[in-house]
Amino acid sequence: MSKSITNTLKLTAAAASLAVLAGCASTGALEEVRTTAQEAKADAAQANSTANRALNTANQAQRDAQAAMQMAQENRQAMDRMFERNMRK
Repeated sequence: MSKSITNTLKLTAAAASLAVLAGCASTGALEEVRTTAQEAKADAAQANSTANRALNTANQAQRDAQAAMQMAQENRQAMDRMFERNMRK
């Protein structure tokens, strides 16, 4: 075999090896990106769940506060009526 053919074959083999390695690296990088995206999606779902629980807790607190306000207003009205009755006596 001539020297130029041998060199050409060596360069072709090296280029093919690099292409295969680059393909593996690309596949590995793609898999890493896919894994990162899946983790981000799971984190987002967990954050959404936590936000929904916080919203439910806030809504319950608001209902409790409104009930307490209603009770306070009713108590004040009852106290006002008692005071007025005592003043008439």
